[in-house]
Amino acid sequence: MNVETAWRCLESGPGAGGLNMALDEALLEAMPGLGGPVLRFYGWREPAATFGYFQPYAGVEALTSLRPLLRRPTGGGLVPHDRDWTYSVAVPPAHEWYSLPAIESYRRMHEWIRAAFARIGMPVELAPAVRRAGAGQCFAGHERLDVLWRGKKIAGAAQRRRRDGLLIQGSVQPPPGAPERALWQAAMRAAAETRLGARWTLWAAPESLRRRADELIALKYSRPEYHRKK
Repeated sequence: MNVETAWRCLESGPGAGGLNMALDEALLEAMPGLGGPVLRFYGWREPAATFGYFQPYAGVEALTSLRPLLRRPTGGGLVPHDRDWTYSVAVPPAHEWYSLPAIESYRRMHEWIRAAFARIGMPVELAPAVRRAGAGQCFAGHERLDVLWRGKKIAGAAQRRRRDGLLIQGSVQPPPGAPERALWQAAMRAAAETRLGARWTLWAAPESLRRRADELIALKYSRPEYHRKK
């Protein structure tokens, strides 16, 4: 699929854990009004861990010593965040990606990442089958279509589809010898031009989006009871 589509790229830099989750959710809420997909790159000001929206807190708190431990707006398992390359993709309901089955959406995201790594000279592959290890932990073992480097999982993603759009949150654990993150981000944009027909606009988050993220932090992401609620 390479029909030309206008995409926005938001480079947020490192942020606090609550802000990172709140900005992704605010992007999802904004999709109907924005009318086009957004690729966001971001990092972490301090080590943290996130876990899937549907996971019980009691099932993950003993699996990691990383704190804060934050409930994501997407599904999936426990993900450590320290030196990983974190990204999100938000897609409006009118975009054809929104209507893909979950497995095909996952495949598309990781084929995109595979193509980006190929551009920086690091061949990776998509896992052909599941290898279980460590229930509930995203980077223990791998699922089908995860991104592998020399048999080890280096990238996984989680999704959430709502009426306002589709949100994908992903983490890349860069393998030894990986170049600077900026080169990978440039490769992601270039790969999307070829694979998805993306026409890029470098974008700064509007004040309205940041205000909504602040509201979500106050309502949810700064509250321990929200993360422990299930």
